[in-house]
Amino acid sequence: MFGFEPSYSAKKALDLFKKNNITNIIELGAGLGRDTIFFAQNGIYVHAIDYSLSATNIIKKRSKENNLDALIKVENYDIRKKLNCDKENFQACYSHMLFCMALTNQNLKDLNQEILRVLKKDGLNIYTVRNHMDGDFKKGKHRGEDMYEMNGFIVHYFSENKIKNLLDGFTNISIENFDEGSFPRKLSLVINKKK
Repeated sequence: MFGFEPSYSAKKALDLFKKNNITNIIELGAGLGRDTIFFAQNGIYVHAIDYSLSATNIIKKRSKENNLDALIKVENYDIRKKLNCDKENFQACYSHMLFCMALTNQNLKDLNQEILRVLKKDGLNIYTVRNHMDGDFKKGKHRGEDMYEMNGFIVHYFSENKIKNLLDGFTNISIENFDEGSFPRKLSLVINKKK
């Protein structure tokens, strides 16, 4: 859907990882692995999780083709469940548009607590979401909260207030709005730090 080039948010995240000597991350909603491969090619160990078995199989294949198996662990998993990871195991968590999937506000709060649990002290949680400035916001069938369905796909849209409501256990470092794709999608890049 998005090709194999790394996303804008992955490039920004890598800069932060380098500045903060981060070498061990968890990526939630890794998709086809465009950002996973990019991080690993830059020496970052990535525990990549996605709900789609076909997506995780593609990441495994690409990881092998690029000789990155030592830096990428792939897991097919539903992030609405407790993560299969030890407490304080990662220096950072990265997710590109995972939070705007068909997840309820309660799912998001629960996920936020799981991210908090698996991050080391001062760990970073970097994520992107489609925001209320997006051209598709309030289009299609309303599915409750800030979720709308178009063409069989549900998207959860975020206000700045919703982003700030997910700060339990974190301090917000920055919120940057950016565009992605030819539509374009209007996104927010959120950088939070574990307290």
